[in-house]
Amino acid sequence: MSRDFRASVLILIVAIWPCLTSAQETPAPAVATVADAHPQPPVVFDRLTVTGGPDRVKEVPGSATYVPSEELRQQGQTDIHRVLRQIPGVNIQEEDGYGLRPNIGMRGTGVERSEKITIMEDGILIAPAPYTAPAAYYFPTVGRMEAVEVRKGSTSIRQGPYTTGGALNLISTSIPSEFGGRLNLATGSDSTLRGHAVLGNSGERFGWLLETFQHTTDGFKSLDGGGATGFTLNDYVGKLRWSSASGSRFHQHFELKLGHTTQDGDETYLGLTSHDYTADPFRRYAASAGDVIDTRHEQLQLTHLIALSSSFDVTTTAYRNDFRRNWFKLDSVGGVAIARVLDDPASHASLLAVLRGEADDAGSLRLRNNRREYYGQGLQSVLATRFDTGGLSHEMEVGFRYHEDGEDRFQEDDQYAMLAGQLTFVKQGTPGSNANRITNANAIAFFVQDRIRLGRWSVTPGFRVESIDYEIRDYGRTDPLREGLQMSRRTNSVNAFVPGMGLAYAASDSLTLFAGAHKGFAPPGAGATAETRSEESVNYEAGIRWLGQPLFVEMVGFLSDYDNLLGRDTLSTGGTGSGDLYNGGAVDVQGVELAIGRPFSFRQVRIPLRLAFTHTEAQFRNSFETSFADWAPRVIAGDAVPYIPEQQWTLNSGIETDQWRAHAQIARVGAMRTAPGRGAIPEGS
Repeated sequence: MSRDFRASVLILIVAIWPCLTSAQETPAPAVATVADAHPQPPVVFDRLTVTGGPDRVKEVPGSATYVPSEELRQQGQTDIHRVLRQIPGVNIQEEDGYGLRPNIGMRGTGVERSEKITIMEDGILIAPAPYTAPAAYYFPTVGRMEAVEVRKGSTSIRQGPYTTGGALNLISTSIPSEFGGRLNLATGSDSTLRGHAVLGNSGERFGWLLETFQHTTDGFKSLDGGGATGFTLNDYVGKLRWSSASGSRFHQHFELKLGHTTQDGDETYLGLTSHDYTADPFRRYAASAGDVIDTRHEQLQLTHLIALSSSFDVTTTAYRNDFRRNWFKLDSVGGVAIARVLDDPASHASLLAVLRGEADDAGSLRLRNNRREYYGQGLQSVLATRFDTGGLSHEMEVGFRYHEDGEDRFQEDDQYAMLAGQLTFVKQGTPGSNANRITNANAIAFFVQDRIRLGRWSVTPGFRVESIDYEIRDYGRTDPLREGLQMSRRTNSVNAFVPGMGLAYAASDSLTLFAGAHKGFAPPGAGATAETRSEESVNYEAGIRWLGQPLFVEMVGFLSDYDNLLGRDTLSTGGTGSGDLYNGGAVDVQGVELAIGRPFSFRQVRIPLRLAFTHTEAQFRNSFETSFADWAPRVIAGDAVPYIPEQQWTLNSGIETDQWRAHAQIARVGAMRTAPGRGAIPEGS
């Protein structure tokens, strides 16, 4: 834990200590307080949610979904992909089959490493370095969450910094209101074991929670020559809460959350040729035997809630996240990148034989130590107040966040040989000889949002301000001690004003009509050149929501008008993996989202049904050239944006009784391009 972060926590405690002592010593006023309206325990920090909680979803002037704990437990969901497929407008690209490293986008933002949406846990930015390196290999463990919420549209500017598509918030298990716990154990094929244990208690003033989620499997893929292809995940969380005494002048809570997660996965970047994939999609070549990803995540959150009156409350959180990972994986063979070998196996037949373990190689296989460390820390606060002006009712939130994060790359390549079908170590590379740089970001964000009601009408104007400073210190590939003799330094800054407005009309207790418009923004990241602009767009939506009994319907039309789409050079998109950014030109994304849910009952049997459907069209509006991605040396205006399916739908259903239940999910994702183009999609594109 850094000295700056310890200082931030100390400042927070000192600032609220007078309120704490006064809450213990001052008698309660005669007027009602928030403590009267919200008895404790349990405690819900509504300012840390993105929808306002399950009871306020219907009031959101835009598309919002809250998946409660009952649904997560009933369906046994531990894969974020399975959870999000039931939400229209969410784009997903599967990778490992278990949801460990998800690729999530919303309304055509692109899915690469979920870098274009705001991801949070309990309202706190949870990506290892959300400003510096948002496309990192960490995602919270869904199996220990009690709710998942998604918010799209104009009011998603409240979260930030990525405002084009929307925000995803995972809500961790709450401290229980009384002593108790639960234990869930599951087993399955491929030696899969999964366990989830929770134990906690609450008294009048104190509450606590201990939780662990464990998951291990041998994997479903088959490695040439034998070997594991699975993973082991260990996740631990502890919470401690202090509440003010009943009758205190100010109702208050402190909640401390500590988390520790490790993951060891036998996963690879090495794919298969088209021919081999058709024959056996679960095969892995012998050259991937040494590929493994090891990660470690630590989190700390200290949250304070104080209700100064029945119409005025402040929620403040200090937080710190540390993430370390090393994806040790095959990078090249014979000096040729593995992607090029698989794309053109006929021209690289001898190298492909080495990858398969069918031919010996003296030592031209290079495995990279992708060793990186990340941190993110900050202090954020939301002040909420309710008041009337004339005939108008206001619910206003004012928020502030100071955030800093960073990435430390220290990588080298090791030399291996292929002998008798076995990967064999030859020589260790010089530490830092592939990448040796530190990137940092400091951001100050501020938002104001006011929900104004007049009868059945409500309008929610707001804006967000982001000010970001980036710095890269590159020590070069021959300075492992980082003495700085050849260090280069680059800086850049970004400032953004992000307005938005939502409008809603409650036609009845069940029917709501809504519309909105807002500015979409994604910062360009560290090291962006003067020519590289932030990603900006203007986004519109209009929809209808029916929340009756027993039917639920939400239908939304949306349009995202990109002035400048932002691309990043990554290995997974066919680039060099430098992480450099480039402008992708103007893009139009439009579509329709539909969600329908209805339960049916036949005597003692219940059959829930939920359908989610999304239609999306995404096209480039101008032509440009780029050298960063193999799939796009030249893009022509009118070409479809890759990795965005035109249609996708998901059906969730099940059979339930008081004694047992069974659930199933059927999903279909339409064909999508892996390279820009138009017309019929050719094979491999």
